[in-house]
Amino acid sequence: MSRIVTLTFSPCIDKSTSVAALAPDIKMNCTSVTLEPGGGGINVARALSKLGTKAKAMYISGGCNGKEFEQLMAQENIPSIIIAGAHETRENIIIVDEANGKQYRFGMPMTALDEKEYHQFLSELEAIKDLSYIIVSGSVPPGVPLSIFTEIANFAHQIKARLIVDTKGDALKKAVEAGVFLIKPNLGELSALVGKRELEVDEVKDVARSLIRSGKCEVVVISMGAEGALLVTASITKQIKPPNVKRISTVGAGDSMVAGIVYALAQGSEFTEAVQYGVACGTAATLNPGTELCRKEDVLSLLPKVKIIDKY
Repeated sequence: MSRIVTLTFSPCIDKSTSVAALAPDIKMNCTSVTLEPGGGGINVARALSKLGTKAKAMYISGGCNGKEFEQLMAQENIPSIIIAGAHETRENIIIVDEANGKQYRFGMPMTALDEKEYHQFLSELEAIKDLSYIIVSGSVPPGVPLSIFTEIANFAHQIKARLIVDTKGDALKKAVEAGVFLIKPNLGELSALVGKRELEVDEVKDVARSLIRSGKCEVVVISMGAEGALLVTASITKQIKPPNVKRISTVGAGDSMVAGIVYALAQGSEFTEAVQYGVACGTAATLNPGTELCRKEDVLSLLPKVKIIDKY
């Protein structure tokens, strides 16, 4: 299996629970709390593990929460490269309102990284030999200069690794400027990337193809929620559409999609098959509560029902 590393600049502990009904100004009794390690690259590494392959997860860990985070990762047997952080690892809270089935997600502020920490990030990355995939997923916290994407891209090019970036805003712009193998924006993130408020559906293919023609990106996978994803390469444009399912949680669905795409590519699948597998993984993640992510048995059950539509 190809060597894979995921980078997470702002990991978190996801705390999931539920209440009978959300209401203001009263005490609401919660069900038992589930703790899971979270953050973009962390979830990608966890999902890859569930699919049957291991990726090294590189992340910042600090304070008492950091120690608990490391224990959660160890419990799932996720290989880790840990950079000691000066600040407490953050927590996020996910609450389900049982009265209506709606999910509420509370993201705590990201803690800043200092210069020493992000330089160590790069040093630890460059010390890994024989990498095939580098996955940068999640938001970029204060203190991390966007030039880090240029340095990561240069390293990926040097060792001939495929760089996959799943982030947004200025970080995504900088990553594309630096040169990447694959990006996975949603429609809003793609619109912002090209300086538009909102893209029309018939513009999406041309915008993605223009990014590819620029030589800065080989593959664009546009995430479209329940509609699946649109795959665009220099020669392929296909919608990959999942079956309708009853969604329990959407947390980590995008990360599961990225994991599925990488897993399939590393197994030798071509792009359409890889994104089909990724969409099955993302859909499978919505069947489970909290940030449990995808189960391989669900992925395999859903995969034959994921449609490939060549209509764009």
